[in-house]
Amino acid sequence: MREALVRLRTVIDTTAYPLTLPGADDSRHLAAALVAQLDDYLLPRLARLDAPLLVVVGGSTGAGKSTLVNSLVQARVSAVGVLRPTTRSPVLVCGPADSAWFRQGDLLPGLTRTAEPGDRPDTLQLVAAPALPAGLAFLDAPDIDSVVDTNRALAAQLLAAADLWLFVTTAARYADAVPWELLRTAKLRGTAIALVLDRVPPAATDEVTAHLAEMLAAHGLGAAPLFVLPETVVDGQGLLPGRLTEPLRSWFARLAADSEARASVIRQTLDGAVTALVPAIENLAVAADQQAAAAQALDLRVHAAYRAARHSVEQSLRDGRLLRGEVLARWQEFVGTGDLFRTLEARVGRLRDRLVAAMTGRPAPNAQLRTAIESQLVTLLRETAAVAAEQSHAAWQAHPAGAALLTPELARPGDDLPERAERLVRDWQRGVLELVRSQGGDKRFVARSAAYAVNATGLAVMIAVFASTAFIPTGLEIAAAGGTTVAAQKVLEAIFGDQAIRTLATRARSQLLLLVDQLLDQEAARYLTRTAAAGVDAGPGDRLRDAGRTLDAARTHAPSGDDPGATGPEVIR
Repeated sequence: MREALVRLRTVIDTTAYPLTLPGADDSRHLAAALVAQLDDYLLPRLARLDAPLLVVVGGSTGAGKSTLVNSLVQARVSAVGVLRPTTRSPVLVCGPADSAWFRQGDLLPGLTRTAEPGDRPDTLQLVAAPALPAGLAFLDAPDIDSVVDTNRALAAQLLAAADLWLFVTTAARYADAVPWELLRTAKLRGTAIALVLDRVPPAATDEVTAHLAEMLAAHGLGAAPLFVLPETVVDGQGLLPGRLTEPLRSWFARLAADSEARASVIRQTLDGAVTALVPAIENLAVAADQQAAAAQALDLRVHAAYRAARHSVEQSLRDGRLLRGEVLARWQEFVGTGDLFRTLEARVGRLRDRLVAAMTGRPAPNAQLRTAIESQLVTLLRETAAVAAEQSHAAWQAHPAGAALLTPELARPGDDLPERAERLVRDWQRGVLELVRSQGGDKRFVARSAAYAVNATGLAVMIAVFASTAFIPTGLEIAAAGGTTVAAQKVLEAIFGDQAIRTLATRARSQLLLLVDQLLDQEAARYLTRTAAAGVDAGPGDRLRDAGRTLDAARTHAPSGDDPGATGPEVIR
């Protein structure tokens, strides 16, 4: 059982709910509460079933909890006053023989032990009361409806660490909503409960008691013992008259004296707490699955946007649209003036390019064409990346978890995209020239190309990539390029052969799309790293359910000596 609880604690503690989803806050609070209960009560209690029975005294503001505790131990151990809230830090009272167990800090390990009263909620004042028998301890908790948030949270934490909850209310406030919410929680956890109805006017005793009993029965708490204390005045020490508290003190004395009765109460509460973990774990598992599904959905929306961007680039390479504008003008100049034929002869072409550039001050046509190709591709990449960023931003904005992760700069491409796009195109152009230069699969191709300029051939291959996949111009391409694409094709086919040109164009296109994929992946990563940084693991719900099943099996098959499954409500009646 203990090993199963330790494993469950680890799984709960390492499962996060970081995405902004409906109910995520509730899941985080539930997970924190379960870890706290495991640390504060279940694990230390399972380690020491023979430890003293802890009675947590809780109730509404001004119900008289501290006065009752003082009266039960016959000493002023907990502060009493008219200012609210009075009890700020909890006070634990036990017999001298049991002080060592509570001082060592296994139970409620998050609270620092102190011997002096204080107002810090992270401390636990320990008081030894000689009048209190061994085997029994009272913990005076802050008000469950305190105006101070930390007090309310601490009260709930302490109640979850109780072997038995002594709920104190008054004739004026017994029907308040807050106490009944906690009573329902205690009932669901299987915590042993006893009640004290305080400050009851004698004339209204029967009516109020009967009504409270009806409410208890309606909430499944009809078996819980109920002690009624009439209105009275305290003595000089601030204690209730002994004759009024005698039934309650006697009941606790019998419980303290009977080790089997105490063990039965402890097993009842332990079994109830462990049993209540099962539906709580399922609730956390469902929430964890929702987190994982949301993270996946956000990533899929980004992937879809950037897949569409990649498809847009690929389609632009297929349909000839990149052959328009400046590229078309430079290509027509390059082919129509005969520069293609002249520059295909390496030595003559290089000499002529230098002479033309020196005499006119203008770049050679091949350099202008290469610049136009670069500009056209960079523009295409910037436009498609911008569209993908806008689509991803809009998709996340429509999702509650995505909207919380967005920042304004995600609506546009990365600031350095233009530089990366330019570098990509230049790298690709160099790669095409290297491809032409190193093409060695066909010896005849090598022999024929040796006499021609690599640059001119490379430019023609780049244009081929812009034209069509198989380097066969479509009607749209012929119309757009005025027949110059066909001319280039025929020239190159005549020089290298049809299959060689098809191979070059296909490889160059694949290289370009590979580089585009890398660029778009970098852009998509600006989104994907945010979901990754959120810390949503894959399959968290399955891990929680598996830990829950292991715990349930351990609880079901626990041996009788370590079995918290036996219940004993009759002990506290």
